[in-house]
Amino acid sequence: MERLQKVMAHAGVASRRKSEEIIAEGRVKVNGEIVTEMGFKVDPKKDEIEVDGEVIAKEKKVYLLLHKPEGYITTVSDPKERQTVMDLIPDLKQRVYPAGRLDYDSSGLLILTNDGDLCYKLTHPKKEVDKRYWVRAKGTIFAEDFNKFEEGMVIDGRKTAPAKIANINYLDNYTEFEITIHEGRNRQVRRMCRIAGFSVVKLKRTAFAFLSLDGLAEGEYRYLNEEEIKKLKKIG
Repeated sequence: MERLQKVMAHAGVASRRKSEEIIAEGRVKVNGEIVTEMGFKVDPKKDEIEVDGEVIAKEKKVYLLLHKPEGYITTVSDPKERQTVMDLIPDLKQRVYPAGRLDYDSSGLLILTNDGDLCYKLTHPKKEVDKRYWVRAKGTIFAEDFNKFEEGMVIDGRKTAPAKIANINYLDNYTEFEITIHEGRNRQVRRMCRIAGFSVVKLKRTAFAFLSLDGLAEGEYRYLNEEEIKKLKKIG
């Protein structure tokens, strides 16, 4: 059971706050009865909800893969009125939420969905879903530095799970490499790099589980296909 205004918002009727106003105005019926109570709960799979005489559609589950550019907040809204990833999908009627985060100054693969169960599964550390990042760091990083990643580091009093390092490339005064982790602590890759003694210049998530950014330019998104959705649901 969910609050009526939440179901209305997810169905694309209006924001939650505006939906509350619509309910208070007596414009909403549930199973033929007018409802004005803010705390009223409904079963979106069974109850018939009408707004201004029109039955709203049952919420359709959607699954998006977005190539997030730098300079966007990974939230649904921002009190500082900065651009959010939702600004990149303005025509989507359903309310979706990011499965995990990418920093404002990071780019790359982001999954957005209104499937709460899948979102939990993809972000819970016990599921150990691999996430791969491409990193450009300032300076020359040697093998003993990379060993720190593979051994695990202590962040906020807890040791990180071992990371995997691959495709190391030296370019002028920079070191580029790929790192794969399955945790999702706040700014984890950047903090691990800082502990190892170097600073990140560029950070991009290039893969999430079996999904990649193939064919997607920055700022573009696509819907996951049925096979991809099934594979994600089988994780863990």
